Amino acid sequence: MVTRHFEATRIDPELVSGVRRHLQPLSGSPHDYDTLMQLLAGARFALLGEASHGTADFYRERIRITQRLIAEHGFRAVAVEADWPDAWRVNRYVRGRSDERDAAGALSGFQRFPAWMWRNTEVRGFVEWLRDFNASRGEHDQVGFYGIDLYSLFSSMQAVLAYLDRTDPDAARRARARYACFDHAREDSQAYGYGASYGLTPSCEDEAVQQLREMNRLAARLMPTLGLERDEAFFAQQNARLVRNAEEYYRTMFRGRVSSWNLRDSHMVETLQALERHLTSGGKAPRIAVWAHNSHLGDASATEMGDQGEWNVGQLVRDRYGSDAVLVGFSTHRGWVTAATDWDDPPHRKRVREGLPGSWEDLLHQVGTERFLLRLRDSEPLRQLAAPRRLQRAIGVIYRPETERQSHYFETRLPDQFDALIHIDETDALEPLDRGRIWVTDEPPETFPSGV
Repeated sequence: MVTRHFEATRIDPELVSGVRRHLQPLSGSPHDYDTLMQLLAGARFALLGEASHGTADFYRERIRITQRLIAEHGFRAVAVEADWPDAWRVNRYVRGRSDERDAAGALSGFQRFPAWMWRNTEVRGFVEWLRDFNASRGEHDQVGFYGIDLYSLFSSMQAVLAYLDRTDPDAARRARARYACFDHAREDSQAYGYGASYGLTPSCEDEAVQQLREMNRLAARLMPTLGLERDEAFFAQQNARLVRNAEEYYRTMFRGRVSSWNLRDSHMVETLQALERHLTSGGKAPRIAVWAHNSHLGDASATEMGDQGEWNVGQLVRDRYGSDAVLVGFSTHRGWVTAATDWDDPPHRKRVREGLPGSWEDLLHQVGTERFLLRLRDSEPLRQLAAPRRLQRAIGVIYRPETERQSHYFETRLPDQFDALIHIDETDALEPLDRGRIWVTDEPPETFPSGV
């Protein structure tokens, strides 16, 4: 993520003192998030971010918040930045509908890079908790686990075909004929996108659209049906929608970052809306917790991303639902993170550098409290204090500390980006279920030449 030239902003001690006056310390007690619950209690969507895809503390605190939303406020779904078919396997497990022996088995569908995002010890514990929570509840009171991302182009095709093979062999034959258009890509999504984008191979857009239309008709016939049959039809319908959107996404990813980013986040919101319709019962809409990176869930219009023409889930959901959507971000100053150096590399336990001088991370570190919450939405004095733009760090599945300023920082107006922010000054790395030799290798403290 490359930013414009930015001079480090001097942090006024008065600003640090002002932020200190508004923070709410987090001590690890059961009452830590009582005031955040007041903000989230009436929300239809609780968007819970993370400043990296590999920080254990972010997952742990997000789980604590979500457990309270489920147990105390009736949230019915957890929708995560993950592939729909793999998350559905977890959904079946937590609702007692699978033969998986344990949560690790339910999470074993997550094989695509970066598997550690969901195959880790924190998520494994939450999945077991969710299964136990659901065990004593009726079908319509259970909490589901769903994926909203769109990378599973070919596995979603297979899921559509498997469903139709069981329920409608004639429709399965039609679907196979349509999806055969993709055969030349040999289950390589990027190869399909490259060939179709440059006219080297046929586009399969029409076939994907036709199949989605047929799945929509099939699902409409089952609308009055309740229970497992309707759930499985919805699962198949969403896979067909994913194929249609992923086909377009992979064609556009070679035209530029903005168009493919916008398509991806639009798909996530489309999935949330479909999930909301599916789970609505007796005219009562479900309440959904959403887990994804800060860059997806913080309002893009308040950031440098928006200046470049990008929108995201946070912006789209806030535009549609207003105060019924609450956006919660996370931040850290230093510590460790699980990340790769390049795409498809194994996970590595990497040291996270201290926040750049003048950045939000640096400012929040200077406050001098290890863990705290800032409620930004309903504190006008704090909003005024924090109004100017500053650099903010974003670590995804790749972390390159040697080029951190260029690779991982962008400018943002924090009070417009989030309704609340949780800062944990020093954090630890997420522990993958499949650690491998490289992850467990502790690195010595990294040093960097001046000026990097």
